[in-house]
Amino acid sequence: MNPDPLFLQPETLRRAVRHEGGITRRLLLETAARWSALPLLAAAPAVAPARVRWADDPFTLGVASGDPDHRSVVLWTRLAPAPLVGDGGMPQKDVAVRWEMAEDAGFRRVVAQGVANASPILGHSVHVDVDGLAPDRWYFYRFHAGDTTSPVGRTRTLPAPDAAPGRMTFAFASCQHYEHGHFTAYEAMARDAPDLVFHLGDYIYEGAGRDGNVRRHAGPRLIAVEHYRVRYAQYRTDPLLRAMHAAAPWFVTWDDHEVENNYAGAVSQNAGQDPAEFLLQRAAAYQAYYEAMPLRRGCLPKGADLRLHRTARYGRLAAFHILDTRQYRTDQPNGDKGAPLNAAAMDPRNSLLGRDQRRWLEGELSRSTGAWNVLAQQVMMALVDRGTREQPSFSMDQWPGAAHERIELVRFLERRKVANPVVLTGDIHTNWVNDLRVDDRRPETRVVATEFVGTSISSGGNGSDQPSYVAALKAANPAVRFHNAQRGYVRCTITPERWRSDYVVVDQVAKPGGTASNRASFVVESGRPGALEA
Repeated sequence: MNPDPLFLQPETLRRAVRHEGGITRRLLLETAARWSALPLLAAAPAVAPARVRWADDPFTLGVASGDPDHRSVVLWTRLAPAPLVGDGGMPQKDVAVRWEMAEDAGFRRVVAQGVANASPILGHSVHVDVDGLAPDRWYFYRFHAGDTTSPVGRTRTLPAPDAAPGRMTFAFASCQHYEHGHFTAYEAMARDAPDLVFHLGDYIYEGAGRDGNVRRHAGPRLIAVEHYRVRYAQYRTDPLLRAMHAAAPWFVTWDDHEVENNYAGAVSQNAGQDPAEFLLQRAAAYQAYYEAMPLRRGCLPKGADLRLHRTARYGRLAAFHILDTRQYRTDQPNGDKGAPLNAAAMDPRNSLLGRDQRRWLEGELSRSTGAWNVLAQQVMMALVDRGTREQPSFSMDQWPGAAHERIELVRFLERRKVANPVVLTGDIHTNWVNDLRVDDRRPETRVVATEFVGTSISSGGNGSDQPSYVAALKAANPAVRFHNAQRGYVRCTITPERWRSDYVVVDQVAKPGGTASNRASFVVESGRPGALEA
């Protein structure tokens, strides 16, 4: 495996700590200088296509598309004939990749084509921003590298900003731990043929491979860029995940496991870890995330910074505000487990969004013309007490850890009369439907928004229904309308008058071939916040 010249390798990190007592400012500046050249290197002119003969298929990771607007979309692939090797089995040189987009699956009506570089600087990934497309249209795309052609993907553009679509469907999912089970839910999702997919984080998990699970991670605990690259590649070798990426465009955001469990901004979960060392790890993780996802060139990371918050507008029907509640957050108060909503939790300085992202979000919500305004984000917003009357317990890694900011955000939605706010959430490996008030501890106050929380694709294993636990949970928390602990995803259908969320669950993920079914459905009527069971 050839070392990547842009990144500090694991031995370099260990040597820096061992001989210099930590990662020095000089080392950080040298690494930052390498990363500052990344946008220029990534934008280099495409090399001329060559008639390369591949001994092994370079398209083992499939194809994907993402971040569409009404006239453009991002096409993605990554060349990796040996996907479980850090360099993907690729030479340390640029490779020309031809791409095509057509109105038909047979590519008789090609509407756009070109050549892009697959560079070792970006792990031989390819991100093509295809512009000049017609709005609200499905397209097909593929790539060619030498004598090999990729699978065909299907993607679409969004309706024009002033269009008034009568209906859309999308699915959202999160938390797909490779070791815990099979990605069976994606097979059912593909049958649904949604217009869009939103992935709300924990696309990979960072732990070292362990025996005794359903499947086994390749490699050690993730710290260096080649580790993260191998892990993303291993997840993409799953045929159901690859097929779902090829079936529709995705909007992605991350949570914690794309870097490290429960990290908070620049703070590692591991007590005593040098912050500079952790930021180098975070930079490597962010780099690999960009390489693995269908993100626009504007998302190219700058060291340990990668801007993911953005808005997607589905005509005047819906505005999706995609958030990042991990990169800019303050450290969890009271630790990252359960605790009362005490003074530390209510401290106004606590934040999940950070100042700049919160200002951006408030501006986007104020200007929105969408009939529905959707916050696509990571951790549960409802203030849910899972303790006892004597010992209340709210999750400090979720929005209760920034309770003041969360209360002010819902108050903003109420005060500004933001049209039909709906929150989409992942992270927690269980299904929930929650009515959101400015302060959920005051059930006598009006409902402002609805939160739909989706379970995991596979994290946590098969899961279960828990009727007795749910009854007690709902009795203690009037905000909670539904709870379920099986695996699956949420399918959503929107019209100008109505939102419907179907909770699709699979009966087991420990073995292939699980059966999907609709566990429950909830609707929200336009202008009437709060969920009703369908």
